[in-house]
Amino acid sequence: MEFTEVVKSRYSCKKYDGRQITQAQLGAILEAGRLAPTAKNLQEQKIYVVQSAEGLAKIDSLTPCRYGAPTVLLVAFDKTNVFVYPGKKRDSGTEDASIVATHLLLAAQAAGVQSCWINFFDPEAAAKAFDLPENEEVLMLLDLGYAAPGAGPLPAHSQRKPLSETVRYL
Repeated sequence: MEFTEVVKSRYSCKKYDGRQITQAQLGAILEAGRLAPTAKNLQEQKIYVVQSAEGLAKIDSLTPCRYGAPTVLLVAFDKTNVFVYPGKKRDSGTEDASIVATHLLLAAQAAGVQSCWINFFDPEAAAKAFDLPENEEVLMLLDLGYAAPGAGPLPAHSQRKPLSETVRYL
């Protein structure tokens, strides 16, 4: 699928049919995350694949937003391996993990897999539920699966402001 078509056709799926994605699709999605750029190439991302009934039950206890997805990626980053920007008020952790997550969801669309970026959960509770190391911070959850019949983008999905309202040339 051509990149512009991937970007135009991708939406946040809110209803999955329960069928598991293939290992080849999952591998392609994870590889796209691995190739994502990070500040100073620190590659501080940590991606956890949740597919077991026990793991999915933990996800369901954290958020109502799994929507029946058979695979959920938990995207985190190592807080001790980040680049601190000048002024020392920001670091690269959240930014880099967001770039990785964006690569994952766009790769999913290119592979014929629907996704939904989930941020409606307590990151600390997620880290505790999955017994993650203390140096890791959870950024987001990413539902992956095949859309159920009748699923599709929300009504306002394609409504976008014109570039004149969001871009300014300096």
